[in-house]
Amino acid sequence: MARPVRPYRSVLYIPASKERALEKARTLAADAIIFDLEDAVTVEEKPRARALLVETLTEGGYAPRAQLVRINGMETEWGEADLAALMEIGPEAILLPKVESAAQIEAVAARLDSHPDCRDTAIWAMMETPRCLFTAPEIAAAPRMAGFVMGTNDLAKDLGTRFRADRLPQQWALQTCLAAARAEGIACVDGVYNAFRDADGLRAECEQGRDLGMDGKTVIHPSQIRIANEVFSPTEEEIALAQRQIDAYEEACRQGQAVAVVDGKIVENLHVAIARATLAQAEAIETLSKQEAA
Repeated sequence: MARPVRPYRSVLYIPASKERALEKARTLAADAIIFDLEDAVTVEEKPRARALLVETLTEGGYAPRAQLVRINGMETEWGEADLAALMEIGPEAILLPKVESAAQIEAVAARLDSHPDCRDTAIWAMMETPRCLFTAPEIAAAPRMAGFVMGTNDLAKDLGTRFRADRLPQQWALQTCLAAARAEGIACVDGVYNAFRDADGLRAECEQGRDLGMDGKTVIHPSQIRIANEVFSPTEEEIALAQRQIDAYEEACRQGQAVAVVDGKIVENLHVAIARATLAQAEAIETLSKQEAA
Protein backbone atom coordinates (compact mmCIF):
# COMPACT_ATOMS: atom_id res chain seq x y z
CA MET A 1 0.00 0.00 0.00
CA ALA A 2 0.99 3.65 -0.43
CA ARG A 3 2.72 5.52 2.36
CA PRO A 4 0.88 8.43 4.02
CA VAL A 5 1.10 11.76 2.20
CA ARG A 6 0.90 13.92 5.31
CA PRO A 7 4.44 14.98 6.30
CA TYR A 8 5.98 13.49 9.43
CA ARG A 9 9.55 14.59 8.71
CA SER A 10 10.17 15.87 12.23
CA VAL A 11 8.18 14.61 15.22
CA LEU A 12 9.15 16.49 18.38
CA TYR A 13 8.77 15.09 21.90
CA ILE A 14 7.54 17.72 24.39
CA PRO A 15 7.26 16.94 28.13
CA ALA A 16 3.64 17.62 29.09
CA SER A 17 4.80 19.02 32.45
CA LYS A 18 6.90 21.85 30.97
CA GLU A 19 4.79 24.97 30.41
CA ARG A 20 7.51 26.91 28.60
CA ALA A 21 8.19 24.00 26.24
CA LEU A 22 4.47 23.60 25.52
CA GLU A 23 4.22 27.30 24.68
CA LYS A 24 7.33 27.32 22.50
CA ALA A 25 6.12 24.30 20.54
CA ARG A 26 3.39 26.45 19.00
CA THR A 27 6.09 28.34 17.08
CA LEU A 28 8.38 25.50 15.99
CA ALA A 29 8.59 24.09 12.46
CA ALA A 30 8.05 20.46 13.48
CA ASP A 31 5.60 18.52 11.34
CA ALA A 32 4.21 16.78 14.43
CA ILE A 33 4.40 16.97 18.21
CA ILE A 34 4.31 14.16 20.75
CA PHE A 35 3.00 15.58 24.02
CA ASP A 36 4.56 13.16 26.46
CA LEU A 37 2.84 12.10 29.68
CA GLU A 38 4.98 8.98 30.04
CA ASP A 39 8.78 8.85 30.22
CA ALA A 40 9.33 12.62 30.21
CA VAL A 41 7.21 13.18 33.33
CA THR A 42 8.18 12.10 36.84
CA VAL A 43 5.78 10.05 38.94
CA GLU A 44 5.12 13.00 41.25
CA GLU A 45 4.32 15.30 38.33
CA LYS A 46 1.98 13.04 36.35
CA PRO A 47 -1.38 14.32 37.71
CA ARG A 48 -0.35 17.96 37.27
CA ALA A 49 1.06 17.30 33.79
CA ARG A 50 -2.19 15.62 32.73
CA ALA A 51 -4.29 18.57 33.86
CA LEU A 52 -1.90 21.06 32.26
CA LEU A 53 -1.92 19.22 28.96
CA VAL A 54 -5.71 19.01 28.80
CA GLU A 55 -5.90 22.76 29.44
CA THR A 56 -3.18 23.46 26.87
CA LEU A 57 -4.70 21.34 24.10
CA THR A 58 -8.10 22.90 24.77
CA GLU A 59 -6.54 26.31 24.16
CA GLY A 60 -5.07 25.00 20.89
CA GLY A 61 -2.67 26.89 18.66
CA TYR A 62 -0.68 23.88 17.43
CA ALA A 63 -2.28 23.41 14.02
CA PRO A 64 -1.31 22.51 11.32
CA ARG A 65 1.16 20.31 13.21
CA ALA A 66 -0.01 16.75 13.84
CA GLN A 67 -0.67 16.31 17.57
CA LEU A 68 -0.09 13.00 19.36
CA VAL A 69 -0.39 12.44 23.10
CA ARG A 70 1.73 9.66 24.57
CA ILE A 71 -0.18 8.42 27.58
CA ASN A 72 1.09 6.08 30.25
CA GLY A 73 0.51 2.41 29.61
CA MET A 74 -2.97 1.17 30.43
CA GLU A 75 -1.43 -1.37 32.80
CA THR A 76 0.00 1.43 34.95
CA GLU A 77 -1.80 3.38 37.65
CA TRP A 78 -1.88 6.50 35.44
CA GLY A 79 -2.97 5.18 32.04
CA GLU A 80 -6.69 5.01 32.72
CA ALA A 81 -6.78 8.53 34.11
CA ASP A 82 -4.77 9.83 31.14
CA LEU A 83 -7.14 8.29 28.62
CA ALA A 84 -10.29 9.37 30.45
CA ALA A 85 -9.14 12.98 30.70
CA LEU A 86 -8.10 13.18 27.06
CA MET A 87 -11.29 11.61 25.78
CA GLU A 88 -13.17 14.64 27.09
CA ILE A 89 -11.36 16.91 24.61
CA GLY A 90 -11.27 14.57 21.59
CA PRO A 91 -7.52 14.49 20.90
CA GLU A 92 -6.16 14.12 17.39
CA ALA A 93 -4.20 10.99 18.28
CA ILE A 94 -3.30 8.80 21.24
CA LEU A 95 0.18 7.25 21.27
CA LEU A 96 0.34 4.03 23.30
CA PRO A 97 3.67 2.97 24.81
CA LYS A 98 5.15 -0.51 24.65
CA VAL A 99 2.50 -1.99 22.37
CA GLU A 100 2.92 -5.74 21.96
CA SER A 101 -0.45 -6.90 20.63
CA ALA A 102 -3.42 -5.82 18.57
CA ALA A 103 -5.57 -6.44 21.65
CA GLN A 104 -4.02 -3.41 23.35
CA ILE A 105 -5.03 -1.23 20.41
CA GLU A 106 -8.49 -2.78 20.20
CA ALA A 107 -9.19 -2.08 23.86
CA VAL A 108 -8.35 1.62 23.53
CA ALA A 109 -10.20 1.85 20.20
CA ALA A 110 -13.32 0.47 21.87
CA ARG A 111 -13.06 3.15 24.55
CA LEU A 112 -12.73 5.85 21.91
CA ASP A 113 -15.70 4.42 20.01
CA SER A 114 -17.85 5.00 23.09
CA HIS A 115 -17.18 8.75 23.19
CA PRO A 116 -18.69 11.03 20.50
CA ASP A 117 -15.88 13.59 20.80
CA CYS A 118 -13.33 10.92 19.84
CA ARG A 119 -14.92 9.91 16.56
CA ASP A 120 -11.83 10.94 14.59
CA THR A 121 -9.13 10.20 17.19
CA ALA A 122 -6.37 8.01 15.74
CA ILE A 123 -4.10 5.60 17.59
CA TRP A 124 -0.35 5.33 17.20
CA ALA A 125 1.87 2.62 18.69
CA MET A 126 5.32 2.84 20.23
CA MET A 127 7.26 -0.12 18.82
CA GLU A 128 9.91 -0.63 21.47
CA THR A 129 9.95 -4.22 22.77
CA PRO A 130 11.22 -7.49 21.29
CA ARG A 131 7.72 -9.00 21.36
CA CYS A 132 6.23 -6.29 19.14
CA LEU A 133 8.57 -7.31 16.33
CA PHE A 134 6.66 -10.57 16.01
CA THR A 135 3.20 -9.02 16.18
CA ALA A 136 3.82 -5.87 14.13
CA PRO A 137 1.52 -6.91 11.22
CA GLU A 138 -1.43 -7.48 13.56
CA ILE A 139 -0.78 -4.23 15.40
CA ALA A 140 -0.61 -2.28 12.13
CA ALA A 141 -3.98 -3.71 11.05
CA ALA A 142 -5.76 -2.92 14.34
CA PRO A 143 -8.66 -0.39 14.50
CA ARG A 144 -7.87 3.31 14.29
CA MET A 145 -4.15 2.64 13.73
CA ALA A 146 -2.38 5.54 12.01
CA GLY A 147 1.31 4.99 12.64
CA PHE A 148 4.28 3.45 14.39
CA VAL A 149 6.88 5.35 16.39
CA MET A 150 10.11 3.41 16.77
CA GLY A 151 11.40 3.33 20.34
CA THR A 152 14.99 2.53 19.50
CA ASN A 153 16.41 3.25 22.95
CA ASP A 154 14.12 0.75 24.64
CA LEU A 155 14.69 -1.76 21.85
CA ALA A 156 18.44 -1.46 22.28
CA LYS A 157 18.11 -2.00 26.03
CA ASP A 158 15.88 -5.07 25.72
CA LEU A 159 17.76 -6.61 22.80
CA GLY A 160 21.14 -5.96 24.37
CA THR A 161 22.52 -4.28 21.26
CA ARG A 162 25.41 -1.84 21.36
CA PHE A 163 25.54 1.54 19.68
CA ARG A 164 26.96 1.59 16.18
CA ALA A 165 26.80 4.50 13.78
CA ASP A 166 25.37 2.25 11.06
CA ARG A 167 22.75 0.83 13.47
CA LEU A 168 23.36 -2.62 12.01
CA PRO A 169 22.22 -4.39 15.20
CA GLN A 170 18.78 -2.73 14.88
CA GLN A 171 18.24 -3.02 11.14
CA TRP A 172 16.00 -6.07 11.33
CA ALA A 173 13.78 -4.43 13.94
CA LEU A 174 13.48 -1.21 11.96
CA GLN A 175 12.72 -2.96 8.69
CA THR A 176 10.25 -5.38 10.26
CA CYS A 177 8.12 -2.59 11.69
CA LEU A 178 8.44 -0.49 8.55
CA ALA A 179 7.25 -3.38 6.36
CA ALA A 180 4.25 -3.99 8.63
CA ALA A 181 3.34 -0.30 8.52
CA ARG A 182 3.64 -0.14 4.74
CA ALA A 183 1.48 -3.24 4.33
CA GLU A 184 -1.36 -1.33 6.01
CA GLY A 185 -0.60 2.11 4.57
CA ILE A 186 0.22 3.73 7.91
CA ALA A 187 3.15 5.93 8.92
CA CYS A 188 6.41 4.74 10.45
CA VAL A 189 8.67 7.26 12.19
CA ASP A 190 12.27 6.51 13.11
CA GLY A 191 13.61 6.63 16.67
CA VAL A 192 15.47 9.47 18.33
CA TYR A 193 19.11 10.46 17.97
CA ASN A 194 20.32 11.04 21.52
CA ALA A 195 23.36 13.25 20.88
CA PHE A 196 21.29 16.35 20.10
CA ARG A 197 24.36 18.58 19.69
CA ASP A 198 25.88 16.26 17.05
CA ALA A 199 24.46 17.69 13.85
CA ASP A 200 26.54 15.50 11.54
CA GLY A 201 25.57 12.34 13.36
CA LEU A 202 21.91 13.32 13.29
CA ARG A 203 22.04 14.03 9.57
CA ALA A 204 23.66 10.66 8.87
CA GLU A 205 21.04 8.79 10.89
CA CYS A 206 18.22 10.77 9.24
CA GLU A 207 19.63 9.88 5.83
CA GLN A 208 19.76 6.23 6.80
CA GLY A 209 16.16 6.32 8.03
CA ARG A 210 15.04 8.08 4.87
CA ASP A 211 16.78 5.51 2.68
CA LEU A 212 15.17 2.69 4.66
CA GLY A 213 11.78 4.23 3.86
CA MET A 214 10.89 5.92 7.15
CA ASP A 215 8.48 8.86 7.00
CA GLY A 216 10.55 10.97 9.36
CA LYS A 217 12.48 11.19 12.61
CA THR A 218 11.45 11.65 16.20
CA VAL A 219 13.51 14.45 17.73
CA ILE A 220 14.19 15.43 21.34
CA HIS A 221 15.39 19.02 20.87
CA PRO A 222 14.18 21.91 18.68
CA SER A 223 17.67 22.22 17.19
CA GLN A 224 17.16 18.85 15.48
CA ILE A 225 14.04 19.89 13.57
CA ARG A 226 15.72 21.69 10.68
CA ILE A 227 17.97 18.78 9.74
CA ALA A 228 15.15 16.25 9.93
CA ASN A 229 12.95 18.45 7.74
CA GLU A 230 15.72 18.90 5.19
CA VAL A 231 16.66 15.22 4.93
CA PHE A 232 13.10 13.92 4.68
CA SER A 233 12.08 16.47 2.03
CA PRO A 234 12.49 15.77 -1.70
CA THR A 235 15.27 17.88 -3.19
CA GLU A 236 14.69 20.22 -6.12
CA GLU A 237 16.59 17.76 -8.29
CA GLU A 238 14.39 14.85 -7.18
CA ILE A 239 11.23 16.85 -7.85
CA ALA A 240 12.44 17.87 -11.31
CA LEU A 241 13.42 14.28 -12.17
CA ALA A 242 10.06 12.98 -10.99
CA GLN A 243 8.24 15.40 -13.26
CA ARG A 244 10.44 14.50 -16.24
CA GLN A 245 9.82 10.80 -15.64
CA ILE A 246 6.08 11.32 -15.57
CA ASP A 247 6.13 13.48 -18.70
CA ALA A 248 8.33 11.02 -20.59
CA TYR A 249 6.21 8.02 -19.61
CA GLU A 250 2.96 9.73 -20.56
CA GLU A 251 4.44 10.67 -23.94
CA ALA A 252 5.58 7.07 -24.44
CA CYS A 253 2.08 5.83 -23.66
CA ARG A 254 0.60 8.21 -26.22
CA GLN A 255 2.90 6.62 -28.76
CA GLY A 256 1.77 3.13 -27.79
CA GLN A 257 4.88 2.33 -25.72
CA ALA A 258 4.90 0.97 -22.17
CA VAL A 259 8.43 2.11 -21.39
CA ALA A 260 10.21 5.47 -21.53
CA VAL A 261 13.87 6.44 -21.15
CA VAL A 262 15.05 9.32 -18.98
CA ASP A 263 18.74 10.09 -18.47
CA GLY A 264 19.61 6.75 -20.01
CA LYS A 265 17.46 4.79 -17.56
CA ILE A 266 14.28 2.83 -18.14
CA VAL A 267 11.07 4.32 -16.76
CA GLU A 268 8.17 1.95 -16.24
CA ASN A 269 4.90 2.01 -14.34
CA LEU A 270 6.52 1.47 -10.95
CA HIS A 271 8.96 4.34 -11.50
CA VAL A 272 6.05 6.62 -12.36
CA ALA A 273 4.26 5.60 -9.17
CA ILE A 274 7.36 6.55 -7.17
CA ALA A 275 7.62 9.83 -9.08
CA ARG A 276 3.99 10.70 -8.37
CA ALA A 277 4.52 9.93 -4.69
CA THR A 278 7.53 12.28 -4.67
CA LEU A 279 5.48 15.11 -6.15
CA ALA A 280 2.62 14.44 -3.73
CA GLN A 281 5.04 14.58 -0.81
CA ALA A 282 6.54 17.84 -2.06
CA GLU A 283 3.08 19.35 -2.49
CA ALA A 284 2.03 18.27 1.02
CA ILE A 285 5.17 19.81 2.52
CA GLU A 286 4.56 23.07 0.65
CA THR A 287 0.95 23.16 1.84
CA LEU A 288 2.03 22.55 5.44
CA SER A 289 4.64 25.30 5.22
CA LYS A 290 2.07 27.79 3.94
CA GLN A 291 -0.34 26.88 6.74
CA GLU A 292 2.39 27.39 9.35
CA ALA A 293 3.25 30.77 7.88
CA ALA A 294 -0.40 31.92 7.79
